[in-house]
Amino acid sequence: MKIILHKKFLKNYIKLSNSDKKRFQERRNLFLNNPFDPILNNHQLHGKYKKYRSINITSDLRVIYEQYVDDVIFIMIDTHSNLY
Repeated sequence: MKIILHKKFLKNYIKLSNSDKKRFQERRNLFLNNPFDPILNNHQLHGKYKKYRSINITSDLRVIYEQYVDDVIFIMIDTHSNLY
């Protein structure tokens, strides 16, 4: 699986603290090994985001992504309240 980073994702990623960036890298690696590891709380979204899925990076930080056959596009990273 290949992860592609959307420009919206990159824009928000550079604003993260170093500790959040480190946590993202840890969770990204976990995602690559097992996208449905319970720690990630990987789940389908609803409403206007129904074609996307979400994973937890921290208790409040989320990544919204879109799944394709061999690729995943990380669309956005932000706090739960800012995303929804």
